[in-house]
Amino acid sequence: MNIVYRGKTKDVYLLDNGDYLLKFKDDVTGENGVFDPGANTVGLSIEGSGKSNLRMTRLFFEILKEKGIPTHYVDSNLEEGTMTVRPAKLFGNGLEVICRYRAVGSFIRRYGMYAEEGQQLDAFVEFTLKDDKRQDPPITEDALVMLGILSSDEYRTLKDLTKKISHIVKEELAKKDIELYDIKLEFGRIGENKEIALIDEISGGNMRAYKEGKYIEPLELEKLILR
Repeated sequence: MNIVYRGKTKDVYLLDNGDYLLKFKDDVTGENGVFDPGANTVGLSIEGSGKSNLRMTRLFFEILKEKGIPTHYVDSNLEEGTMTVRPAKLFGNGLEVICRYRAVGSFIRRYGMYAEEGQQLDAFVEFTLKDDKRQDPPITEDALVMLGILSSDEYRTLKDLTKKISHIVKEELAKKDIELYDIKLEFGRIGENKEIALIDEISGGNMRAYKEGKYIEPLELEKLILR
């Protein structure tokens, strides 16, 4: 295996058959030792979080497969903490698409003049550029199209997929009386036909979830979902 990228929460290796191997790490994003799925820096390391994120990711990717939603997932090895995925071409240098059901995190920091902490939102979808230097700035459809990052049709596809996937995750959490506040997803183009598919992961590391109004840490969330 050849390593091609060392990320904040995962390392990426190229396999002989052209697929990629993702090695999940115990590092999580945040600031000043506090976890934050919207942060663009590693804030702390939580023992066991890598395999925890992988277990959650495998669960949700297999659910999405059953529902016919395209992903890059091939298989996983829980003991090794790895996941095999198909190669995908990013949109630009990477986009993150967030679906928000409650006003928390960066949403309330930006729009706090008009929104209250925890205010309900109607599956609000926002796009941000993966750009650590500029703190992952939000970007509109017009700007994405004008800059050649994606087309208007692709924008609509990404938005629709984000809502569908987020709703599926929300329903799964609700089975455990857990409320999804927001979730961050990534997409890429896969194969010769450039099919848009979900990539990266779905785990406690890229969502905020609450039970009875109390925030659930990623490791605890995995235990509640998979028990």
